[in-house]
Amino acid sequence: MKTITTTEELAAFCAEAAQTPYVTVDTEFLRERTYYSKLCLIQLAYPGEGDENAVLVDPLVDGLSLEPLLELFRDTSVVKVFHAARQDLEIFFIDHGVIPDPLFDTQVAAMVCGFGEQVGYETLVKRIAKATLDKSSRFTDWSRRPLTDAQKKYALADVTHLRVIYEYLAAELAKSGRARWVAEELGVLTDPETYVTRPEDAWQRVKTRSSSPRFLAIVQALAAFREEYAQSRNIPRNRVFKDDALSELASTKPANMEDLGRSRLLLREARKGAIADGILAAVKAGQECPKEQLPKPDISRDQLQVNPALADLLRVLLKARTEESGVAARLIAPAADLDAIAAGMRDLKALTGWRHEVFGEDALRLCEGKLALGVKGRDVKVIEI
Repeated sequence: MKTITTTEELAAFCAEAAQTPYVTVDTEFLRERTYYSKLCLIQLAYPGEGDENAVLVDPLVDGLSLEPLLELFRDTSVVKVFHAARQDLEIFFIDHGVIPDPLFDTQVAAMVCGFGEQVGYETLVKRIAKATLDKSSRFTDWSRRPLTDAQKKYALADVTHLRVIYEYLAAELAKSGRARWVAEELGVLTDPETYVTRPEDAWQRVKTRSSSPRFLAIVQALAAFREEYAQSRNIPRNRVFKDDALSELASTKPANMEDLGRSRLLLREARKGAIADGILAAVKAGQECPKEQLPKPDISRDQLQVNPALADLLRVLLKARTEESGVAARLIAPAADLDAIAAGMRDLKALTGWRHEVFGEDALRLCEGKLALGVKGRDVKVIEI
């Protein structure tokens, strides 16, 4: 098991990989104690068998530049293959401003090829590569050195079996004509906006019981302060204060340190110093937010007039299309989208792109009374009217 520790070694490997059709990539990182992921190990492999043409790259070694790898990521003649790529891509984008191109995500491809929803790597290794993984090193501190042989073996397996999985799925997509379906799904992963976290938008991730615009203005200010504080100090946002404490603060509206001290849910460290000052300033800003700038909750779906009978028929249609296509139902259309269609909404993902071909077109025709559903044996049949 070769571990690369110099820029020269990495450049040599990447030069070899650049002559091949694809390279498989995985990373090991830590994020429990930081806001941004700390990259601890990179695994790479290009076509071969076993550990052949596979290496580990140690980014924690002083003096090692990842520029040869970034250059490979920019090389559009080589497909970069990941499994469940989002967190890996976020690291490379945040740290280096690079998103590999072209990209192939075997988790997305597997869902399109009928392996179920968010299928795990271990499952694909068993079903496609006909191998098993030693997961004893799954929960390990990848920042500690030296790495054990068990850690190295575990890490390398994440890219060696991935070669077999990629080649199988790519062939299946070519046969089924669904490669563009995967390309559509990868649009989100390759969009830089996916990895940009704006403090002013952080409030939208906080679940609250109240939809009062003034209450939400305080939530917005508190969430923005927490995000900025966590980013600037590279600590998890929950180390500043948790969501339940944020909601409590938005309700109690502390005006001074004495008020802050009465909080039931606020961490001790947040009752003093810069965090306490930031909380009080955020609450004040939320209370003083001009009326025309108050955040407005999205209540459009809450006010939908859903036709329950039509929603049930859409569920039956979706089940039929799922069984026919082999694609997971939630990937085609989540339950909320079915209710939205039954209520008359049309600006939905389930009605666009490849989903329109598989389900959306017939869903709309069902809503318009142009299709009926019948049953023959155990099969649902679509009937033209």
